[in-house]
Amino acid sequence: MNDVAAFTALAFNCTLKRGDENSSTGKLVGELLDALKRYGVNGTAVRAADHNILPGVTSDEGEGDEWPALRTKILAADILIIGTPIWLGQPSSVAKRVLERMDAFLEETDGRGRMPSFGKVAIAAVVGNEDGAHRCHADIFQALNDVGFTIPAGGGTYWVGEAMGSVDYTNLTRPHDKTVQTTRMLAANAAHLAKVLKASRYPGMDAE
Repeated sequence: MNDVAAFTALAFNCTLKRGDENSSTGKLVGELLDALKRYGVNGTAVRAADHNILPGVTSDEGEGDEWPALRTKILAADILIIGTPIWLGQPSSVAKRVLERMDAFLEETDGRGRMPSFGKVAIAAVVGNEDGAHRCHADIFQALNDVGFTIPAGGGTYWVGEAMGSVDYTNLTRPHDKTVQTTRMLAANAAHLAKVLKASRYPGMDAE
């Protein structure tokens, strides 16, 4: 991929864990960011639980809200990654908070009806010890598409351990081949789509 410096990714690690504690979500997100580097995309990760993201559906919920600074980072990136563990068969509450705050994009359109997220790619990384990865992908993709992001083919990667098991993704002693291959394909597709969208912006619609 050409113009390495021109393409960036921002990943939200939506683990429930705060601070520097290792998380399976962080591991898979890190692998995805590494895979994107092969295609000229430089990425960074944010652990959402370490930030005071207030509840609400506007871009600034007032005093103490750290979302406005995170929103700026989202809009500066070409690719957005939502990384989440599976809890109760669903994306984490932290992931849902991040998605809810982007609801504001629906009202922040330009003169051609385009949300600020138009032309940006969004993908997902999901981990857990129960079934539910596809359910989480479905929830995340629907939300991100609703608020203006574009989902590439094969838009998610995941690893799910044995039901009611005790082995987390961080405990694996060797890479899980299927997850590795899925992550690599996801990176290739996301980088390609980001390049296409940057070269040819969505036109929006004519004013009536």
